[in-house]
Amino acid sequence: MTNTGKRFSWFRWLCSVFGLLFYLADIGSDFLLSVQYFKKGHVTWAALTLVFVLVGSLCIQIFSYAWFKDDKENYGEDNKALSPCHLICIHVLQIGIFTRYVHLLKKSFKVLRSDDTQEEEQFHLFGLATDLSMLRMFEVFLESVPQLVLQVYIILGHNHQSYLQYISMAVSLLNIAWAMVDYRRCFRRSLPYLKEMPSGIPTAVYLFYKIFTITPRILSLTLFIMLSAFCTVAMACIWLVGTIWAFVEETDFCTSRVLEHLYRAIVGVILLFTFFNIKGENTTVHMTVYYIFSVGQNLAAPILLFLLKPESGVPDYFLPILFFILVSESMGLGFLGLYYSLLHPRQPCREKMTEEDGMDQVDGMNHEPKKTTRFERFLQI
Repeated sequence: MTNTGKRFSWFRWLCSVFGLLFYLADIGSDFLLSVQYFKKGHVTWAALTLVFVLVGSLCIQIFSYAWFKDDKENYGEDNKALSPCHLICIHVLQIGIFTRYVHLLKKSFKVLRSDDTQEEEQFHLFGLATDLSMLRMFEVFLESVPQLVLQVYIILGHNHQSYLQYISMAVSLLNIAWAMVDYRRCFRRSLPYLKEMPSGIPTAVYLFYKIFTITPRILSLTLFIMLSAFCTVAMACIWLVGTIWAFVEETDFCTSRVLEHLYRAIVGVILLFTFFNIKGENTTVHMTVYYIFSVGQNLAAPILLFLLKPESGVPDYFLPILFFILVSESMGLGFLGLYYSLLHPRQPCREKMTEEDGMDQVDGMNHEPKKTTRFERFLQI
């Protein structure tokens, strides 16, 4: 393996610890919130809160188990502590992610304390961390983001508020921010021919781009649901368009056809909230079209609610909400342009030094002659 200069540091180890804590806090706060709803007689809200948790957990457990199995069969990785029966049990019990965190922390702690560490071990650690960041990305868009839509709807649509509700929302938002940045950094570190994402200002700008575009999206979808429950059908159609796009692009992330279809369905869910590059190609046009439609939909939500359902109470806050969406979208897209024009790491493939690097494109992805890991086929957010 060519020397990449990338080493798994104590800071990266601490980031994994924080990632585990954020994951547990997010799931725990949502569970406590569902219990609170149930005690107060809001059975539907309690059920929906739990459904998002369970759906997200079920999906990531399926992929986690499949990846454990693939790594053992295709790359010769064999963890004696995780027999096939053991793997099935921990994923049925929904603790596959927790097990992965423990495995990564123990293995990386041992490597970090060693004076003589092979580069292969370093690369393997980044692979384990990237697996976790991929799964966390799934969890964020299947559980945390929909959870925010639900809680904002309950607050605005039913005027029901509680401290635990705000705590749950704050933890979910923090979890989203952490997962997106952690994934972006882990992904680039897991591939030896990619330049690392710089810390500091570039990371902050990238985070602001995502947060300031996803937040108004969450608010606008909530307003559409307040306008009419039938708007969920329109959201399902948007999800379907994203899923069809994944099929048209013929993603090849999974070794199983069934899992590939599930992956494409999850791609559709993520595209409902934010843009990402499916196959590492130049997507400047795709991104532009996506955000034109997204901004239009986001601005239409408060306007339609103001005109068609004035009794909702939103007209009292129409201008502040419209102003927030407009300013947040503008800031998010401004950070997007700043990041990809000035701060995005640009490093061609080692073997072909070209200047090609499109917006939201992983540098050198199209030039690497041989794809051997799922990291190279995963979405580039």
